[in-house]
Amino acid sequence: MNSAKPSYLTLSEQEWQDKIDAGLAMLEKCVLCPNNCGINRIAGKTGFCRTGFFPRIASAFAHTGEEPPISGYNGSGTIFFAGCTMRCIYCQNYPFSQLSLGRPVPLSFIKDKMLELQQKGCHNINFVTPTHVVPQLIIAVHEASKEGLSIPIVYNTSGYESTASLNLLDGIVDIYLTDLRYGSDESGQKYSGVGKYSQAAREAIKLMAQQTGQLRCNIEGIAEKGLIIRLLLLPGLLDELKDTIRFIAAELDFNPHISLMNQYFPTWKALDNPDMNATVGSDEFEQAFHLMRQYGLTNGWIQDTQQ
Repeated sequence: MNSAKPSYLTLSEQEWQDKIDAGLAMLEKCVLCPNNCGINRIAGKTGFCRTGFFPRIASAFAHTGEEPPISGYNGSGTIFFAGCTMRCIYCQNYPFSQLSLGRPVPLSFIKDKMLELQQKGCHNINFVTPTHVVPQLIIAVHEASKEGLSIPIVYNTSGYESTASLNLLDGIVDIYLTDLRYGSDESGQKYSGVGKYSQAAREAIKLMAQQTGQLRCNIEGIAEKGLIIRLLLLPGLLDELKDTIRFIAAELDFNPHISLMNQYFPTWKALDNPDMNATVGSDEFEQAFHLMRQYGLTNGWIQDTQQ
């Protein structure tokens, strides 16, 4: 059992209402992510993320394949949203993120699904690709908390976040599970179709770290609060990953938990891209691992190499 009370259970009704009002205002001229589309999503307009007001659900289940403190022994209550704020040409979940496969649902459906996953024994609620539906999720969590939701909220993101949206989540999200994909804005534009990824993601991670701090787990090893950073090694971008590792070591005032991942394989539009239609060698992965140790980043998990 989780021993610490999730942050959202301590919010007053006025604090909830202030967050909901601010979130809806951001949706009315959408500035939820750094794409800043400026369209009225409350009226059903769609921009970069191809989502109007109602979130699209791709799947919801007890996920056992996340990092050990997130999945635990009963699974993480994962709710996967369709649509995305990025256009990664190598996305392994492209049917959902890029083709927006999934059905629009009322916010009451999300509330009920959270309570159902809690009832099944999931250790947390894990919102995957949630950036474009932050205000809707705040409303759903608020309603679910009034009906007994009491497990931590995990915010599972690409890292392409605005600080304004993250400020809304302060006191609601217990665990940030975030990518830090590129070490340069140029690569973010080239491979994910977004501007200033590195700049936005680095500012976001510093704010996430301030909000939740070092990862803390209960006596059973289940995450209760904190930050986990995922580093996916991409073909030809080892030097950028090295720069990212140096940034983490220099800018965060604690030793964060890092998940170094070697699961890349070319798919989707990467098959037609000479840079990304490639694999990552085990020697590159070893270099990344040793660089993490060199900079004192010793907490976290290393995925087995594929070769």
